[in-house]
Amino acid sequence: MNYEPTIGLEIHAELNTKTKMFCDSANNPLETGANVNVCPICLAHPGTLPVINVEAVHKTVKVGLALGSSINELSWFERKNYFYPDLPKGYQISQYEKPFCEGGVLKLPSGRDVRIRRVHLEEDTGRLIHNYQLPITNYQKSKRGSFVDYNRAGVPLMELVTEPDVASGAEAKEFGEELQLLLRYLGVSDADMEKGQMRLEANISLKSQISNLKSQKLGTKVEIKNLNSFRAAERAINYEIDRQAELLEKGEEVVQETRGWNEESGQTFSQRAKEESHDYRYFPEPDLPPIRLEKTQLDFIKAEMPELPAARRERFVKEYEITAKDAQVLTVNGELGGYFEKTVTELDDWIKNEKITDAPVRQKLIKLSANYLITEVQKLLAESSKPATDLRISPEDFAELIVLIHQGKISSSAAQTILKEMFATGKDPHQILQDKNLAQIGDAVELKKTAQEVIAQNPQAAEDYKKGKAESLKFLVGQLMRASHGRANPQLGEDILRKLLD
Repeated sequence: MNYEPTIGLEIHAELNTKTKMFCDSANNPLETGANVNVCPICLAHPGTLPVINVEAVHKTVKVGLALGSSINELSWFERKNYFYPDLPKGYQISQYEKPFCEGGVLKLPSGRDVRIRRVHLEEDTGRLIHNYQLPITNYQKSKRGSFVDYNRAGVPLMELVTEPDVASGAEAKEFGEELQLLLRYLGVSDADMEKGQMRLEANISLKSQISNLKSQKLGTKVEIKNLNSFRAAERAINYEIDRQAELLEKGEEVVQETRGWNEESGQTFSQRAKEESHDYRYFPEPDLPPIRLEKTQLDFIKAEMPELPAARRERFVKEYEITAKDAQVLTVNGELGGYFEKTVTELDDWIKNEKITDAPVRQKLIKLSANYLITEVQKLLAESSKPATDLRISPEDFAELIVLIHQGKISSSAAQTILKEMFATGKDPHQILQDKNLAQIGDAVELKKTAQEVIAQNPQAAEDYKKGKAESLKFLVGQLMRASHGRANPQLGEDILRKLLD
């Protein structure tokens, strides 16, 4: 492509405070009834006055600190004036000139840095419900109409704006996922895109890469609004890049506008001309005082900061010597990552009690526990639709299972059987091992008898192996495992079969 895309993102996230931004109506995203969590203030009744939600301010500042932003000591709210049915006041209380946070960087797992321009706080709008089925009465036939649900109006809404550092739809998706993870680690927002708690918008422009046409000036900017999934964001951005490139190749101009995304057609569509900041006629909110953040308040917020995702990924790789890919999985699933660390602590206790000084043993145990958690345990959780917090297996019992596997006392198939039973019942692995008679057979004499029976029952496979077909030996090993109900030591069994056949 002869054009370089320049992409900036605007991401809105609803903060998980108990009450709304400027009143004491409940902030409950799970409310299904329309217009339940409303009051005269969030419905903009005459004579009502807003009061700032301090918890929302603290949570916004916490995000800024996590991103390395500069926190403005003095900040204030402003009125953003525009009319829309879901905006009861006819304006939105937001921030423009002095946001709480300016600057900062979000480092992506891929290694790329995306600069942050600002993080500010505002109130959310209501929600329009179109094509709603009206109730049938004796006086009218059934018909459809549009309604407004104001439950969401006034909910604290954090807006983050990036610099135009994003290079593709895939990178926009990666940024959104990393920011969502950060918000959840900080505990400031559930950031569930399916529930509208996090919404992404993208500003896209193209500039020529042809040497004689190169310019520092960016192309005409097009905004795509209200992308409600990371997949949709990636697809919409990639489509828009191709659409603009096609127009430019034809010698046509790109129109500055706001566009929507049609998931079914996989295309963006024109909505309206793009507004500029002067169109909103910002001015300071006269009903709210300026906010001065004292050093003691910032120190209090800093003291609440948890370990952040990027730091955790880096620590997992360095401290436990696992792969970056495994560290990413255990970071994204924070509860599973915490369970992993508790398991390692139990394994370290076992190593200490057994007086093992061989460092590679510890590393093998850690790698084995990470593998089983990421593959087998996650599969069981997904099949049962349970979160890691509902795991009935204690870290101590899981560590015991890992040790049994490491010592060769159970086969991989037996390990899966025991793990499933542990997952269902929470029982101790040693108890399940005894109850189901799953101990691995490592006795050469006993395995030799079973191997002789397997050869006698499969003469053709034995003959094929003698003729040079190596895969026949694998078949016989499989039959040996089947005959022993998965209890045979597979390596010992293969050695015995090879000796008998050779």
